Amino acid sequence: MTDLGRVLIGAAERTPHALAVADGATRFDYAAWLDTVSRVAGGLGGLGLRRGDRLAVVMQNRWQMAALHWACQLAGVAPVPLNWRSNADELDYFLEDSGAAALAFDVSATAAVAGSARATTLRRVGVGGGPEGTLDFGDLLAAPADAAPRASEDDLSLMLYTSGTTGRGKGVPRTHRAERAAALAHVAQNCYRAGERTLGVMPLYHTMGVRSLLAAAPVGGAFVCQHRFEAAGALRLIEAERITALYLVPTLYYDLLESPGFADADVSSVRKLGFAGAPMAEGLLRRVENAFRPEIFVNHYGSSEIYTFTIDQNAAAKPGSAGKAGLNQRIRVVEIGAGDPERMVAAGTEGEVIASLESEEAFAGYWQRPDADARALRRGWYFTGDVGYCDADGDLFVTGRVDDMIITGGENVLPAEIESVLSVHPAVAEAAVAGLADERWGQKVAAFVVRAGPVDGAALDAHCRASTLAGFKRPRAYVFVRAIPKSPVGKVLRRLLIAGAYDVDDDAGAEAGCGRGA
Repeated sequence: MTDLGRVLIGAAERTPHALAVADGATRFDYAAWLDTVSRVAGGLGGLGLRRGDRLAVVMQNRWQMAALHWACQLAGVAPVPLNWRSNADELDYFLEDSGAAALAFDVSATAAVAGSARATTLRRVGVGGGPEGTLDFGDLLAAPADAAPRASEDDLSLMLYTSGTTGRGKGVPRTHRAERAAALAHVAQNCYRAGERTLGVMPLYHTMGVRSLLAAAPVGGAFVCQHRFEAAGALRLIEAERITALYLVPTLYYDLLESPGFADADVSSVRKLGFAGAPMAEGLLRRVENAFRPEIFVNHYGSSEIYTFTIDQNAAAKPGSAGKAGLNQRIRVVEIGAGDPERMVAAGTEGEVIASLESEEAFAGYWQRPDADARALRRGWYFTGDVGYCDADGDLFVTGRVDDMIITGGENVLPAEIESVLSVHPAVAEAAVAGLADERWGQKVAAFVVRAGPVDGAALDAHCRASTLAGFKRPRAYVFVRAIPKSPVGKVLRRLLIAGAYDVDDDAGAEAGCGRGA
């Protein structure tokens, strides 16, 4: 049972009456869910989609998108989930690059679809209407059910696109074998039990959202849809649906805690927490731990290309630690720039994190991008572009990106350590660090701060001086902003900070400088 279609069939046979998917008043137990998914699979066949084809999907996290994902697994079709915020030009690129044979979308993407030249050439299915010639999603449901699994373990289960924060995204094709292995590893590494209920809010165009969806089936668990994140709505769902497990990026935990309704919300059902996508600053880590008091608090470090690199199942015990290699993985830390998986560095020394491509969870290479393969795939290892080190216990600490490194006066500085120090100041809500051009030093370390209370640059400089932060790593400029620019899944967009694309907090003043002294 190495394909995902049979995983869903098995779940329906084991737990036919367990809740599978909830989307507001629309609810499916596993028996009804398999029937619905089978009808959608039959509808895809009626559209002319065959094993090996690709279906682009541009939707928010609604039950129809979840049904399409599972229907594709039965039909042997690879879904290509795309960011519903994509504009028409971006949609043209993704549709052309992926070679999608058809497109499914909802009202969040209607304007982009209407403006996309490529979309007009494809068979289209819409939820809530669409341009002329668009088939209604309900027509898929009217098709005869087709529950016969057609995929093998080596067929494509999915093609994700990387976030493209430094350029257009790259296609990441993933097989049924890799996706099933990642789903089962997620169950094991997060200690999921039968009947877990997870908040389905991480976008289904992101590996975290896909993992939440697929990991529910092996344990007869429920995927509770939230179309797009909104903190008050998430708190209502947690309480009403008795959510037991959260798997979110750090930004969403921050938003939950900052929501005016959090103090009165009943979150007692949540016993398992996980985060990924970005490091969680120590200050936020402590706040989340104190607010939820979870049984398990997992820091999951991975990527779209290889789902799991490392896991720490007690994140609050050693802030900043990403733990040790996951169940299906081996990792190393090697010399930056060497490109050689054998040139490993000693404990405590920073280097580039690499992960084994022998993992069952690993992809085989980017979609039609031999240039990207040549940069990232070397001698059986995936070069992540992340910088980190292992401590004496063998736990990995990810300190930044090779591309984020600040070189100031000949010294190498990575943002994560400085951000962690700033995060524990009581007047700092969020902080991000980037290097700004400086005539003398080449780059100067600048901290962009969202305030939680009155504070100025001098107070934050004194805080850094009192910490263990080396003198040359201290920020030389503090910029107080209203929000840190981030990607749709919560990654800090440092290039926008460097470019000045942020809203200054006028109440705090634009910038406070600090001297270069030690």
